[in-house]
Amino acid sequence: MNRAHNFFAGPAVLPYEVLEATRDAVVDFAGLGVSIMEVSHRDKAFDAVIKEAESDLLSLMNLSKDEYSVLFLGGGASLQFAMVPYNFLQNEADYISTGYWSEKAIKEAQMTGKTNIIATSKDDNYSYIPKNFTISPNADYVHITSNNTIYGSEWKKWPDTGNTPLVIDNSSDFLAMERDYNKASLIYAGAQKNVGPAGVTVIVIKKSFVEQKARKDGYTMMKYSTHIEKESLYNTPPVLPIYTVGQTLKWLKKNGGLKAMQEKNEKKAKMIYDVIDAHPDFFIGRIKNKEDRSLMNITWNLPTPELEAKFLEEAKAQKMLGLKGHRSVGGLRASVYNACPISSVEALVNLMEDFYKRNK
Repeated sequence: MNRAHNFFAGPAVLPYEVLEATRDAVVDFAGLGVSIMEVSHRDKAFDAVIKEAESDLLSLMNLSKDEYSVLFLGGGASLQFAMVPYNFLQNEADYISTGYWSEKAIKEAQMTGKTNIIATSKDDNYSYIPKNFTISPNADYVHITSNNTIYGSEWKKWPDTGNTPLVIDNSSDFLAMERDYNKASLIYAGAQKNVGPAGVTVIVIKKSFVEQKARKDGYTMMKYSTHIEKESLYNTPPVLPIYTVGQTLKWLKKNGGLKAMQEKNEKKAKMIYDVIDAHPDFFIGRIKNKEDRSLMNITWNLPTPELEAKFLEEAKAQKMLGLKGHRSVGGLRASVYNACPISSVEALVNLMEDFYKRNK
């Protein structure tokens, strides 16, 4: 099949073999003669899917099942913006603001209780990751957004929060590189960036964090303890997206795990950043500090909006999709998630170089 070069920021590119497996399961799941969309979530065949996905995920993250629970919930990361403070904000919570999505998380927390913005890069249009901050003495947790899909910055090293639990919105660089996941008490990620389709959110949460710190009262569906106890099956889960996530996790394991993904992602990102750095007056990168540059979402501008429109038109003619920047900031953006092949990046880099020669 002649696939387009997919640079959409989310929903985003998935491994072709995962698409094939999902296609087959949509027609006939596990040889049952019914679709994955038709089988009961209580059936043994689906139970095997969700259990294998949990096991594969913890294995990839090098986490213990005794210490961490895996949840597959609906509502996207946006629901987690509210669930996190609903469960854990009792005294006050610390947030580090690095872009559009962290600002949305902060807004939800502010409606719940005392919320401190202990560091921000808003002063320079979110063009860097703030390094200096002081954690509040009574903070229930510290929240960061690991990768900023819109602006193109990324925490390459997660902050040391000492005894204060670290909560991470890991949506757009989830499983893209080796991480010390044990540093986090709660990690959540909308699947549609890197590990599956829209419709399911992956949560990895330390059991002791819930047992010792989470509220015991309140709305049943909003409590993490509910979903841990019922193993993501308190209500009907998004079965098809979970199946696709499970297949993507198997693809990750088969292709060398997070170490191999990191090496591949660093190579792809370097190819594009090298072109930006070679012609900085033409390809105007948003993130100047190299250590803060995202491996996943590479953002830049051209000298004029007219040139940007022309570039997008030429890219589309060459079957390169999704290169338009987010509506809030404009410009150009290449999202090169795990499943984005190097051949797609090569095509983009060739276009960038050729476009520069013809339009400089």
